[in-house]
Amino acid sequence: MSDSAQPAAQDLRRFLADYRAAYPDDVLEVGEPVSADQEITAIASALAEQGRHPLLLFPQVRPADGAAGVVRGSASTVTNLFGSRQRIGRMLGVDAAGIHAEYQRRARDLRAPQELASGPILDLVQQHNIDLHSLPLLHHFATDRAPYITNGVIIAEHPQQGYGNMSFHRAMLHGKDALATSLHSRGHLWRLFQAAQELGRPLAAAMVIGAHPLFMLAGAARLPLGMDERHVAGGLFGAALEVVRTPRHGIAVPAYAEYVLEGEIDPTEKVDEGPFGEFTGYSSNRSTNNLFRVQSILRRRDAMLVDVLGGNSAEHLNLGRVPRESEMVEKLKERFPSVTAVHYPSSGTHFHAYVALRQARPGEARQIMLGLLGWDPYLKTVIAVDEDVNIMRDEDVLWALATHFQPHRDVVIMDGLPGSALDPSASGIGTTSRMGLDATRGPDFDGLRARLSDQAMTRAQEILGRLQRQ
Repeated sequence: MSDSAQPAAQDLRRFLADYRAAYPDDVLEVGEPVSADQEITAIASALAEQGRHPLLLFPQVRPADGAAGVVRGSASTVTNLFGSRQRIGRMLGVDAAGIHAEYQRRARDLRAPQELASGPILDLVQQHNIDLHSLPLLHHFATDRAPYITNGVIIAEHPQQGYGNMSFHRAMLHGKDALATSLHSRGHLWRLFQAAQELGRPLAAAMVIGAHPLFMLAGAARLPLGMDERHVAGGLFGAALEVVRTPRHGIAVPAYAEYVLEGEIDPTEKVDEGPFGEFTGYSSNRSTNNLFRVQSILRRRDAMLVDVLGGNSAEHLNLGRVPRESEMVEKLKERFPSVTAVHYPSSGTHFHAYVALRQARPGEARQIMLGLLGWDPYLKTVIAVDEDVNIMRDEDVLWALATHFQPHRDVVIMDGLPGSALDPSASGIGTTSRMGLDATRGPDFDGLRARLSDQAMTRAQEILGRLQRQ
């Protein structure tokens, strides 16, 4: 397919064009040149402080000449795709409140990929004289060790059983043909890596950097071992993921990706990686320290860099938690019909969750909190509130905590459980304590909620509407 042809439905460029036409107020293009050294992160952070999370386009990004691990490449950059829950809902054709159910409905509709003879990702294929400094990598924070790929979806296949896996892994520029990356030691890619190690050979892998946002959402899915996230991508699209094979290892990658790096992760090589600004808001190292040796660079003509904002940005948190939230909401509602809503607030990174419920019997809130704390290994604190509390607003949950909660009777604490390796407060061996706070009113609560009449609220809205039109 030539770049002059009509972009396909799974093409990021078509998504961007369609979204910009439909929601121009939710897209911000920064036309003036910006540096790849922190300026994109700084602009997104300044907007977030104003409560704004638009999809961001940067057509002129200068190489990060002043940053550690200098890169020479420059390209237009798109970021903050997932910065808004409303925008994620639009990707799925629903409003923000419908994300969980729609994501689960689509993700269960598994569809095997459809292999194409060719695709735009094969426009330019380089297998000799690899130099990753030619890629438009960003230096996100002053505390980062080097430029990082934040949107690296690594695809690999079991060396004997053949099933595939794809998952996000941060990757640091390490040299002309090498990236220092961090495989998650509890993740499925680590299992494939160990299987290759037992056979005494490296693990073939392909890193996709930039594709349609529904493909990216599939990369964040949580599946049982042996299930392939590329099949989830097909479900999210409502059509098989269109793929082509990489030239050296024959790995199926999206035909409409922007960049793909093909190579091997060698179990005999270890390299230092980090610090990097993670979802906790702190810069962290990792313990696995793997080397990804790049053997091929695949890219589209005029390829654009698709970045995921680092740190505890709304984008970073939303991309990781929408699949987790969706799974948890489904589990809870199946087991506990009294649950009306679940929310993982940005203020709690991935470590806090709020649950709203219509409590049918004493102790039910505690049982629900224990269920959620047991199912999600990232969670440290769950707050349960009544169904009339808006759990999308931290201040409403804190109000319920202030007025309904008594510490001596409404706290449950468990210790010595596995936690996130990136939690800066966790023990050196990665365990954490977990807490449930019951901020529901309870059967003996004695209080009358102050409220306004519907007539007064209607009248107020009429008056304010007239004032705004003046």
